[in-house]
Amino acid sequence: MAAAVPAAVAALLAAGGPSAAGPVPAVRATAATTGSPGAGDPYFPLAGNGGYHVEHYDLRLRYDPDSGHLDGTAVLTARATRRLTRFDLDLTGLKVTGLTVDRHAAAHRRDGQELVVTPRTALPEGHRFRVTVAYSGTPRPVADPDGSRDGWIPTDDGAFVAGEPQGAMTWFPANNHPTDKSSYDFALTVPEGHTAVANGLYLGSRTGGGRTTFRWRQTEPMAAYLATATVGRFQVERYTTADGVQVFNAVDPREADDAASVLRRLPSVLEWESRLFGPYPFRAAGSVVDHAPHVGYAMETQSRPLYDSAPSLGTLVHESAHQWFGDSVSVTRWKDIWLNEGFATYTEWLYTEQHGGRSAQTRFDALYARPAGDRLWAFPPGDPGGGANIFADAVYNRGAMTLHELRGAVGDPAFFRILRAWASGHRHGNGTTAQFTALAERISGKDLDGLFHTWLLAGGKPDTP
Repeated sequence: MAAAVPAAVAALLAAGGPSAAGPVPAVRATAATTGSPGAGDPYFPLAGNGGYHVEHYDLRLRYDPDSGHLDGTAVLTARATRRLTRFDLDLTGLKVTGLTVDRHAAAHRRDGQELVVTPRTALPEGHRFRVTVAYSGTPRPVADPDGSRDGWIPTDDGAFVAGEPQGAMTWFPANNHPTDKSSYDFALTVPEGHTAVANGLYLGSRTGGGRTTFRWRQTEPMAAYLATATVGRFQVERYTTADGVQVFNAVDPREADDAASVLRRLPSVLEWESRLFGPYPFRAAGSVVDHAPHVGYAMETQSRPLYDSAPSLGTLVHESAHQWFGDSVSVTRWKDIWLNEGFATYTEWLYTEQHGGRSAQTRFDALYARPAGDRLWAFPPGDPGGGANIFADAVYNRGAMTLHELRGAVGDPAFFRILRAWASGHRHGNGTTAQFTALAERISGKDLDGLFHTWLLAGGKPDTP
């Protein structure tokens, strides 16, 4: 994520092949046969759920921008990781009108953001099962601990749909934690003249009866918070890059003139980042440039970043870098968010440095010159202290400063080997700070405990740059 001002089921699809199953989160059981109402993340204790892993989401949505009403059917194909007599889904603010497990009606109740499901018979460990949830209502965004909003955010011509960190549950039932990654199909129906944009490959659209249904498929594993279903009156551009990546850009006409020159740079930015970090991790790319001045940020929605207005080149570079760091390689706990934001911020520094602008060292020096009381030093990026701080300056800029210190300590050849190894070794999976620091020591052959402690974990301004 970057602030706007600073910088049918995949396992059964003959065309798409088997779904990609992401790693199963470590969870705590509330009882031997009950899935826990949370994935055990201390920053967001109710995010995600235990006892199962979602392999695939098939989301069929119908949205009316004038009334703000959403009708949805979500079909989740999942695998039980223990015997289950009950399990939870994350869903808030919408009315459930029907729910089945393996085509049998299942008992369900609401408990805050938890949709508690009791199937007719227990699900054995290892059993693949299908949950179908029909729901409707007027989706609303959630307020995050830092005061920002995410989820389904209405706009004057549709909706800006950005789910980091909690918002997926505002528009579909999910196992909403980064450790549960799944493949997706979307069928999004909106009034004719509107466009509905989701993740992955564009499969086409069909218009009839005054409405258009847009179909999308995300085959590579994706965390629920990275899904989007943004709706608006967009100008659409489609093309395929020299590397065979399918690009789909959707731009609000009010932002088109300001966005055009930056969006033209997307193929070259992805090519440059691929040289640094390894092959682009997805089959699709693109941008959604909305006109949503009340949102205040851009977000790295997988394969198709979402901007609340025409982005700067730096913001485009930042959100594109997230396709490697955050989307393909996702955090295991929100505490490690610097692995997303510090890396994307440092990519901005590298891009500027390698394209005739300020060096990364100059940026580092300017930040280090800030006084000890500056918010940059308010807490260490490797331990932000809670959900209210995960998008704070210390995570972005001090996280980037950590990488610059690492670069200086190990030298450029080892540093860029570390970045490529991190992106390839955890491709389409998850990682932790401890895994990254161990990788850096292994590749560099250096003891880096002191460096990482000082820049990632120690409080206050470091004594020396």
